[in-house]
Amino acid sequence: MKTIQWFPGHMTKAMRMMQEHLSLVDGVIFVLDARCPASSFNPKLKKLAAGKPVLFVLNKGDLADERADILLKIIRDKGVAAVKINAVNSSSRRDIAGAIAKLVAEKRERALEKGYNRIFRFMVAGVPNTGKSTLINLLAGGARAETGNKAGVTRGKQWVRCDGFELLDTPGTMPPAFENQTLALRLAFVGSVNDDILDLDDIALALLQALAEKYPARLAERYGISGGEPLDMLEQVCKKRGFMMRGGEFDYERAERAVIDDFRKGKLGRITLDTPDDARGMEF
Repeated sequence: MKTIQWFPGHMTKAMRMMQEHLSLVDGVIFVLDARCPASSFNPKLKKLAAGKPVLFVLNKGDLADERADILLKIIRDKGVAAVKINAVNSSSRRDIAGAIAKLVAEKRERALEKGYNRIFRFMVAGVPNTGKSTLINLLAGGARAETGNKAGVTRGKQWVRCDGFELLDTPGTMPPAFENQTLALRLAFVGSVNDDILDLDDIALALLQALAEKYPARLAERYGISGGEPLDMLEQVCKKRGFMMRGGEFDYERAERAVIDDFRKGKLGRITLDTPDDARGMEF
């Protein structure tokens, strides 16, 4: 399988911009994908949080199963604030707003004692396609930040005023190099890596293998897959979905795109890719 690496030029500019604006914010909100929070944490962003309050938001909780709650607890046990939400659901607004308020509760109290009610600012950071802009729009009560279901939509900084605080939306940034290709592969599964640079053959086959190991019943229910090697499973998808070409040949490309798309949209059910050991290995 081809090694996954993706760090386009705009990410270098984004990292520089975030460093320049760090002095303007009171805290940092890291948005992670609840299906793979360890995989979607960019350790290169750690210095952004140096000395500032941090909140980890495990977004897309509606796409993750109960295993994500175990990962959430492990992260909290490390002594950091963390919350699991679904940013497209308005019911999550109170949870995330309350968690943000707690970050600066002491600072706000001290400010009020001095007679002024200041506006607190937070930088929102993370890898692409974790839902940073969607989270900001949830808190702002409307579409203020540009969103999209693909990596790399936000390219520049955006300040957005919310209730009692301001959020700085930043472009998604990857580490310059992936030291762990297993984690990189999971980012490819969830759409955090630009599909244009990926070999979808490899990604689809690897996804089928990962799901067969952890969620075989989901594959059986959706595609009638009864096991086998990844290519055998892909051919079973072709048969189940009628992805055939002239002459009776399998249309592998349509099947690959269908499997990846079904997973990303939750049509295979709630799935969590990371393990407890992955979460324990996170270094903040």
